[in-house]
Amino acid sequence: MTMAIIIAGGSGHRMGQDIPKQFINVYDKPVLIYTLEGFQKHPQIDAIEVVCLDGWHDVLWAYAKQFGIDKLKWVISGGATGQESIRNGVYNLEGKAADDDIVIIHDGIRPLVDETVLTDVILKAQKYGNAVTSLPYNEQIFVVDDEISTTKYIPRETLRRVSTPQAYRFGLLDSRYHEAFEKKIGIYGSSYTNTMMVELGERLYFAAGSDKNIKLTTKDDLEMFKAYLKSDKDNWLK
Repeated sequence: MTMAIIIAGGSGHRMGQDIPKQFINVYDKPVLIYTLEGFQKHPQIDAIEVVCLDGWHDVLWAYAKQFGIDKLKWVISGGATGQESIRNGVYNLEGKAADDDIVIIHDGIRPLVDETVLTDVILKAQKYGNAVTSLPYNEQIFVVDDEISTTKYIPRETLRRVSTPQAYRFGLLDSRYHEAFEKKIGIYGSSYTNTMMVELGERLYFAAGSDKNIKLTTKDDLEMFKAYLKSDKDNWLK
């Protein structure tokens, strides 16, 4: 089986809205539903779990019913940090997922997840045990020396941008989260599953990415998302 954990526990203060950004309506549909539709439509996804902000569980279930997201099986509460939220999602699958099942972790505010990206991350995870969506880095990266200057750069050919979706065999994912929280490794600050895995000594494998797979953090991101949606509608009309 292949399952997805969608992380939607954030409050979205940076967006400056009264409601969490994952529930903002864009063309009469919440952002989170766009995200869930990508997983709903993918033939290899069997079940979806959402780690959701407290107080919004019933709203999410209602939206799922309205928009036909019948692969949604579990809605659970997030934690105080991103890693605690992912951990809650992983632990909730204990007894539900087999060790060899593939579990995809994805940000609820990345609503333009592409079918080909999902397919590749599943394929690579089945082959290697894990897979992280990635893209080449096209800008020059310099290392800060004294805040106002630099004498060192990192060749961009040696870099990859990694985001979600990420996929892992459940046995690996579950055991590593227990280890990370017991040893307090890779769980603080901006840590995510991929960085935690590396800190715990795992080798990660690259899967295909897409520049459209934007994360909606600011109002500008929201406008870009609307532009992508409008572009898709225009293409369809042609």
